[in-house]
Amino acid sequence: MLQAEFDQFAQEYQQQHAASIRLSGETPDFFAQYKIDDVAARLARSGVKPRRILDFGAGVGNSLGPMRAAFPDAEITLLDPSSQSLDIARKRFPGQADFRHFDGETIPYGDGSFDLAFAACVFHHIPENLHVGLIKEIERVLATGGSFFLFEHNPWNPLTTHAVRSCAFDENAVLIHGRDMRARMAAAGFSGPDIVYRIFFPRLFARLRPLERFLATIPLGAQYFVHAVKPAV
Repeated sequence: MLQAEFDQFAQEYQQQHAASIRLSGETPDFFAQYKIDDVAARLARSGVKPRRILDFGAGVGNSLGPMRAAFPDAEITLLDPSSQSLDIARKRFPGQADFRHFDGETIPYGDGSFDLAFAACVFHHIPENLHVGLIKEIERVLATGGSFFLFEHNPWNPLTTHAVRSCAFDENAVLIHGRDMRARMAAAGFSGPDIVYRIFFPRLFARLRPLERFLATIPLGAQYFVHAVKPAV
């Protein structure tokens, strides 16, 4: 289902994404960059330098440029059920990653294959009953002590809900509350998942963004991420 859905939007994905977020005053590149900046900053605080990275549901590769800049020595895998999206990503970034198609259920890598897993606004496209199983798959392919960062749209933010309603490829999307996603990650076996809320101010009020670090626990940001670590057995 996801392959068919996103194959039909692959060619127009960038334009439709840009149009849907125009009220924020930002571009898709801004939203891709801040996510990787957040991941890199949190890992740097713990002294972690991932060598093998999985971008789960990578689509047309919007996160790859910032990810490659932040982790220049890492092996990066872009995984997606949409073949056409991966073809576009491969043409945009030739030779910069492993572009891997999968069936939407089983990640085609062995246990402990990655040090870092990342998913950028993917799970609101996936039926709820599949969430825990897919997160278990991500947990399986992570090495012990590896991190999973899952970014999602926040349904409590009015600009976010407007953007989703106005976007053709989000027609079937079901937004997920942060507390529910945290519970699903814990149910899948991750240790102590925590939520950070992000992007409280549109570009018009960008001068206020330094204050956002004090608002990270308030569930009103446009997006949020849940970060969890794979525990030792």
